[in-house]
Amino acid sequence: MDPIRVGICGFGTVGSGTFRVLERNRADIAARVGRDVIVTHIGARRDNPRCSTGDTRVSRDLFEVVRDPDVDIVVELIGGCDTARSLVLEAIAAGKHVITANKALIAQHGNEIFAAASARGVSVAFEAAVGGGIPIIKAIREGLAANHIEWVAGIINGTGNYILSEMRERGRSFAAALAEAQALGYAEADPTFDVEGIDAAHKLAILASLAFGIPLQFDRIYCEGISGLSSEDIAYAEELGYRIKHLGICRRTPTGIELRVHPTLIPDDRLIANVNGVMNAILVRGDAVGPTLYYGPGAGSEPTASAVVADIVDVARTLTADPEHRVPHLAFQADRLSSEPVLPIESVRTSYYLRVTVLDQPGVLWRIAQILSDAGISIEALIQKEAPEDQDTATMILLTSVTEERRMIDAIRAIEAQDATRGPVRRIRMEKLDG
Repeated sequence: MDPIRVGICGFGTVGSGTFRVLERNRADIAARVGRDVIVTHIGARRDNPRCSTGDTRVSRDLFEVVRDPDVDIVVELIGGCDTARSLVLEAIAAGKHVITANKALIAQHGNEIFAAASARGVSVAFEAAVGGGIPIIKAIREGLAANHIEWVAGIINGTGNYILSEMRERGRSFAAALAEAQALGYAEADPTFDVEGIDAAHKLAILASLAFGIPLQFDRIYCEGISGLSSEDIAYAEELGYRIKHLGICRRTPTGIELRVHPTLIPDDRLIANVNGVMNAILVRGDAVGPTLYYGPGAGSEPTASAVVADIVDVARTLTADPEHRVPHLAFQADRLSSEPVLPIESVRTSYYLRVTVLDQPGVLWRIAQILSDAGISIEALIQKEAPEDQDTATMILLTSVTEERRMIDAIRAIEAQDATRGPVRRIRMEKLDG
């Protein structure tokens, strides 16, 4: 049989890794597909000195790959949205199957891209867009297809996880841990996408659509970063038996879908609480299977290439299948997607960690407890740190019962309005993530 011909657009870290894996494991891949899979065209704006392309055709114009009649599958690895969107849509219009690792593209333009692909009868695969080498998309879309998914919670940004690990293990400040991450190449010069949760929100949009059968809704995700966390919050959490992780959480509730990214206290005996460094981990709760955990490298040249090549194998296997018999892009048939509403953050129900700095005087704790009680919020645990001899303030750490976010917002405003309160109240949401 004729070989499957692949064109790679973008030849940086992931593109070169994909080329190497396809070349190195060519025999195994051919045995899995039933015919050879070869790279016939590479689009690269500049040479990659770390990877020889041999006799493979290389073009500086990425769109030449898309327009090449000798390419069956286009692999988009350039990142960003504008050029990538145009490239992918042109490939689809030309009847070519598309594979991408671009989470921002899928999160922001996936609805349009999948509609175009369905109309043209081609596949768009995106395993590498979430979790790097972790096969989480296939797990949710196919392996857990029997389940009514209840919630998904994940460490889905390795940079943020590395920073929090350094703050906990070495007592570093956020700024010092970020500088270390940048020096090691884990964080970009501008780390905003990682530390403010935007990268995680892109991935969460994809996971939520796969889990709940809803359209991609990146713009509805509540997003909070880790730049405001202090080493003392991490130490206090540890003292109470918790770890702070930057989680993406989506949960189905009777009133709608929760979509949120934020720092989260989780019990330190949970497996996901012990995922450190740049590793990713995603916990999925299904009604039939219960909780399942997926762990591995969330980035890197060949770990990500592993997912890209797995998509190439999947698409190659189904080239002759009728489009209606392929696995749907977002797990559910396009005409069966749910219209369940996405809840605003004010309607989310969870428990909370509060750090309050107050004047060290009698009656302050009673007044704070009364404010919380009036809001229907009970205190589950309390640490009170006495003031140093040369200061007149004390720090109180409170863990609360589950409540609606809007109630907590009102209670925090009332606490901050007290004469004895010094500075803003530090609030971090908590999740048990029970099986």
